[in-house]
Amino acid sequence: MAITTANPPARLLDLTRLISRAGRPFTGVDRVEFAYLDALLEAGPLYGLIRSSLGYVLLDTSGCRQLRDKIHANSWGAPDRLSTLKRGIDPIRARAESDLRRMCIARCLPLRLSRMLRKHLPRGVHYINTGHSNLSDRVLSALRLIEARVAVMIHDTIPLDFQDYQRPETIAPFAHFLTRACTHADLILCNSHQTEQDIARHAPGPLPQTLVAHLGVTTPTTGQAPKGRWTTPYFVALGTIEPRKNHQLLLDIWVENPPGDLLICGQRGWENQKVFDQLDAKPDRVYELNTLPDDQLFALLKSSAGLLFPSFAEGYGLPPIEAAALGVPVLCNDLPIYREILGNIPVYAAVSDRYLWSTKIKQMAETHQSGLGGTKSFDPPSWDEHFKTVLTLI
Repeated sequence: MAITTANPPARLLDLTRLISRAGRPFTGVDRVEFAYLDALLEAGPLYGLIRSSLGYVLLDTSGCRQLRDKIHANSWGAPDRLSTLKRGIDPIRARAESDLRRMCIARCLPLRLSRMLRKHLPRGVHYINTGHSNLSDRVLSALRLIEARVAVMIHDTIPLDFQDYQRPETIAPFAHFLTRACTHADLILCNSHQTEQDIARHAPGPLPQTLVAHLGVTTPTTGQAPKGRWTTPYFVALGTIEPRKNHQLLLDIWVENPPGDLLICGQRGWENQKVFDQLDAKPDRVYELNTLPDDQLFALLKSSAGLLFPSFAEGYGLPPIEAAALGVPVLCNDLPIYREILGNIPVYAAVSDRYLWSTKIKQMAETHQSGLGGTKSFDPPSWDEHFKTVLTLI
């Protein structure tokens, strides 16, 4: 990805989220932060700011490039002596933070953040936060002292709109994050018009400038599909196994009358014990796959009878978009974000209507067996298009 603008400003990208999740599979938000790292390295002078377990770390362009390559390869160096000062830290994160200290141009304790930024960054630097992390009062205060322009991406307002599907301890911090972003940012980046409307509903006052730019979706690369006991036709449910994703609806359908095999692909999340107990009981024709690499997962998806996505709420929700890009039929809840991005490509069904879901799944199985499956041609939004839009303002 090579996107340039004339006389690009110096940019400061917050990379706190990527380091906090070092070594883990990417979530959707992780993918966005990494895409920004990759693109901004080719778009002008770039710095990286990270809130580590021992304070703040500042990278220059060379350090950001080294960090990108290490994240891409998931290759981290040995832990240094300082990493032993923080008890309970994940070993891979400790190695990642050790690498940061070796690569950085400066690091400091929290109280010295303003001094570090004043010393090493040009006034008017453009600060970009895409990860919902590290947008603290301390950071905002330090940025104001160097007259930084602040752009914040807000991916969704699900923690406020669907509190029953959130960890209770995450709701108040998100509310504070949203308030800080709406109050102090110069620009709010929105992944959809729906998200823009949701932010406006929750904003504590008039919004700063907003910009809608659909997130880029790279057509998934497929590898060799893993072997298992499942048979054709099979369906894929892709995403973290948590209450919001509504796997319960699919398990209820499969208990009644399995229309094929069901492959539930994703890590186990939180407070979903009923679903976990059902999966542990090994229901007939249901298979749980937690650790597949992306290329194998997408190979399974491409050969499936369809993606089943009964999620109660999504900010962007990549799986249906990725499935459509592969030409795989999609059955999903009737959510505004999919009307906006995918139009009439999916089959929509309200998750309150289990009979309709069961009927549509059977029809998808029959269509797949007849050899007439597949969807209309779909070109997903691209990162090139996204950055051509946002780089005019950040």
